[in-house]
Amino acid sequence: MPSASEPTTAPATTSAPTAPPTGAATTERRTVDRVVKVVAVVLLAAAVLSFPSLAPNPYILSAGVVVLNYAVLSTSWNFVGGFTGYISLGHGALAGLGGYGTALLITKAGLPSFVALVVAALLAAALAVPIGFAALRVRGASFVIVSIALVLILLLVFQSWASVTGGSRGLVVPRPFPDLLRPEHHRVFYYLFAGLLVLALLAWWMIDRSRFGLGLKAIREDEDKAEALGTPTFAYKLVVFVVSAAFTALGGGLYALWFGDLDPVFQFSILTGSYLVLMALLGGVRNLFGPLVGALVVGVGLEYFKVEFGDTQLHLVATGLLLALVVLFMPDGVLPALGSLLNRMRPAQSSIREVTAAQLRDERAAAAPAAQREPVDATAASTAGARQPSTEERA
Repeated sequence: MPSASEPTTAPATTSAPTAPPTGAATTERRTVDRVVKVVAVVLLAAAVLSFPSLAPNPYILSAGVVVLNYAVLSTSWNFVGGFTGYISLGHGALAGLGGYGTALLITKAGLPSFVALVVAALLAAALAVPIGFAALRVRGASFVIVSIALVLILLLVFQSWASVTGGSRGLVVPRPFPDLLRPEHHRVFYYLFAGLLVLALLAWWMIDRSRFGLGLKAIREDEDKAEALGTPTFAYKLVVFVVSAAFTALGGGLYALWFGDLDPVFQFSILTGSYLVLMALLGGVRNLFGPLVGALVVGVGLEYFKVEFGDTQLHLVATGLLLALVVLFMPDGVLPALGSLLNRMRPAQSSIREVTAAQLRDERAAAAPAAQREPVDATAASTAGARQPSTEERA
């Protein structure tokens, strides 16, 4: 029989192999997700850049220009809708201001086409300051009504001011590349819209990762609480509204240079603002590429229905049905829904790693500094010595 002074050896137990540490698994998963995102972005960029070479005819190429224009405008709308949660139906008016401003600066002031485009965007941004002061003081449905009122007011102004804007007769915009044939004209503007889209996405991405973007997200989640915590909510909303107006005006002005003919009824249309909201909601307003994905789906669908059904209003019915399906089945958008589906398809990982008592003791011993382990060992040794009877006591 072993004495009390001899160490007692516990029977060896066979334990199942443990899962890798949770931190390592999370890091590996994030790395895989990042690689997948980079590959997806590269493939999307390659598809966009190669589209002009793959387009079978000039009409398909022109449809691609329209879809990219929608992508620019919906991304510009997402500066307000995605960051602050304010739903604006008036961004069509800002695009119309950019288009008419560019055209009037060319025809009346004699500025070069692309100089007029930049100046018109700056003027639209400056005009957005007083508009924002008035519109951003209300929230929810009141803000939506104010944005609709903006569209209707500008429609009446530009339609009635026929001596300057051309009124219902329209306004012809000189082509910036008069020597190019129509197919080459489409190709050049396709890449111009692609470049503007990249700038808008880059600006959204930078704001999303800044302290300014954090404040905007706080406004989106709970504006009253954000204001109580010291966030200058009105100043933040006004700044992002001006940025959104500038990019929207750039998109509208570039469309005017490409299309070459402006009509107040089309430029200042509530329907345009509704399309932008639908595109952003469809793709996902909290995602960088959400409006782009929504523009691809809605833009292609609109062009298809216009070709198939001519001048009928069936494309509006299809748009309404698409919006209803999005609200019912994908309220957060296509990209968040796909991300959730991929997460469900992955193997389940336990948030708590199961270990045996011996493994837990060894990990704690390895993690504890030597200065902390020595007193514990000494105490244990003294305790063991106190429990061991002496030779005289055994005798």
